[in-house]
Amino acid sequence: MPNISTPHNRPITLALLAMGGEGGGVLADWAVDMAEHNGFFAQTTSVPGVAQRTGTTVYYLEFFPDDGAGKPGVHEPVLSTMATPGEVDIVVASELMEAGRAISRGFVTSDITTFITSTHRVYSMTERTSMGDGRVDSEEIIKSAKEAAKKFIAADFAKVAEESGSVISAALFGAIAGSGALPFPREQFIASIERGGVGVKTSIAAFDKSYELAKQAGAELEKPVNTGVPIQIGKRPVEPGEISPEAELAITNDPSSVVGSKLKSQAAKVKSDFPESTRVMVINGVKRTADFQSIAYADRYLNRLSQICEADEKYGNGTGHLLNETARYTALWMTYEDTIRVADLKTRRSRFERVSAESKISDEQIMEVREYLHPMSEEIADTLPTPIGKWILRTKPVTKTIEKISADGIILNTASIGGYLLLYFVARLKPIRPRSLRFNLEQERIDTWLAKINTLAATNYDLACEVCECANVIKGYGETHRNGWRNFTAIMAEVDKIADNSDAASRIKELRQAALADEDGSKLRNYLKA
Repeated sequence: MPNISTPHNRPITLALLAMGGEGGGVLADWAVDMAEHNGFFAQTTSVPGVAQRTGTTVYYLEFFPDDGAGKPGVHEPVLSTMATPGEVDIVVASELMEAGRAISRGFVTSDITTFITSTHRVYSMTERTSMGDGRVDSEEIIKSAKEAAKKFIAADFAKVAEESGSVISAALFGAIAGSGALPFPREQFIASIERGGVGVKTSIAAFDKSYELAKQAGAELEKPVNTGVPIQIGKRPVEPGEISPEAELAITNDPSSVVGSKLKSQAAKVKSDFPESTRVMVINGVKRTADFQSIAYADRYLNRLSQICEADEKYGNGTGHLLNETARYTALWMTYEDTIRVADLKTRRSRFERVSAESKISDEQIMEVREYLHPMSEEIADTLPTPIGKWILRTKPVTKTIEKISADGIILNTASIGGYLLLYFVARLKPIRPRSLRFNLEQERIDTWLAKINTLAATNYDLACEVCECANVIKGYGETHRNGWRNFTAIMAEVDKIADNSDAASRIKELRQAALADEDGSKLRNYLKA
């Protein structure tokens, strides 16, 4: 810890990487106030980043003790306005990806840097928009951070802030205090929060919890959630904190669960007819399909899986791999995104409660939720009964009128009576969904895909697994869905051509990965040509 009684030849430097709304500026103000009240010169600057992940800002602070400035022959220090790689004493990241960015910028060095980061994840735009699993492996970032820093402190400070009713800046301030990297006692940190005068009680609560976490920095780091590592399937021990298959079934049978209380017979069927290694996936598929449409639709889901279950037991390797992944992608496919689904999710009470909690809306405030919608003629036609939907798509004046109306998108305030009722009405169209154009088309496609998997399992189990995984290229709605379906059909055509080849499974895997590499399918087309 720096010694303020000894003259300094350089300032104490601190870089904070935080996103918009996390209170990074408040933390910087607390730190400057604290330093100035303890006889230090202090300076803070901020450099906003690009508008990604709500805008990442780098706050840079320097502290220099007043060793007699103002006396004859002594001058005030000249402080820098931006961090210099290799010369940052303390680096604080509000989220794990920001920790990775700090390392890549050279802010973290093994000879001087105390590195503090929260282990939670806020996915970047490139991770979110990836056609496949674009998540960065969190464990790799943590490993790199440990190797790069002189002292590494990591914990889920976002969770600490949430549990304290505060924001992450207060939790990170506590972690800085607990790290001992600044030459100020705990009381001075708290005093700066109190002088700030806003959210003092909750900020101190978050500060105290994080202070203790940072003091325990020598303890083994807990494995963070959302590591980006693919979930292992097959028989395996239940990880700490994971819901066991039996617990999932208990939840489903819980009378207090609105959906679960109606799925007792389905839960019993899962427990009796499906292997233990696949029950978590299957029971979640049951709940998802029932929520999407009805209990009968969940029964349809289980009936579809029954044939795959038999094929996996007969031709599989005992892990349940084919059944587990088919259960996953069948549930996702059966709960495709349409206007009814979108309207239903946007008008649920739980959504308004979540938005209100995340925005920290008080009783004296009015909340508005504005939805940016861009319905096209195809999405509208897909929602309507099959004859009407087909008529809209083949009637050019109607489609042109719809496209003209929605060309610039539609903005709805779902917190208003009119906006809410409009979406509420669309959501109430769920009973007519089974007669809709899109519904019947998707059921036919799903059955064709499952039949292919079932047939291939008998002759080439690995190829059947790859055909199952190919459902992952079908995503979203509108143009994204059309591109995904085009890629899927191209791969299925290739399956028919090379099914008897010894390398068929590896070839289809290459095509699937190529389809997930971009949105327009150009890489897949190049692979097919080759």
